[in-house]
Amino acid sequence: MIRIVIADDHTLMREGLKRIFEGAEDIAVVGEAVDGFETLVQAKRGDFDLLLLDMSMPGKNGVELIRQVKEITPKLPILVLTMHEEEQYAVRAIRAGARGYLTVGNRLKLDHGFHLKLTHPICA
Repeated sequence: MIRIVIADDHTLMREGLKRIFEGAEDIAVVGEAVDGFETLVQAKRGDFDLLLLDMSMPGKNGVELIRQVKEITPKLPILVLTMHEEEQYAVRAIRAGARGYLTVGNRLKLDHGFHLKLTHPICA
């Protein structure tokens, strides 16, 4: 079972992602955060396998938040899901420690083995 925490300040996005993951037998959403401070609390709790992170949240956000989460839990994979399509954001996020960067405009498809596949490339 893959345990996920969703960190996004938009309720609609969190609820939509939870609904998508409900259809996967081997994925469970075990926590949520609505700002950077709650994200750090979740990271300190540490009983999950993947952090889905929005780059633009109230409080702490973006690259600095990724760095702080990685200081708390260095091995935790972070997948950024954001509206920022500019390549520079992706490069900064990856350099800060994120394992992946997806823009909301890209459509995601989930496999049974929890492989995220993009139907459109992120960067050319």
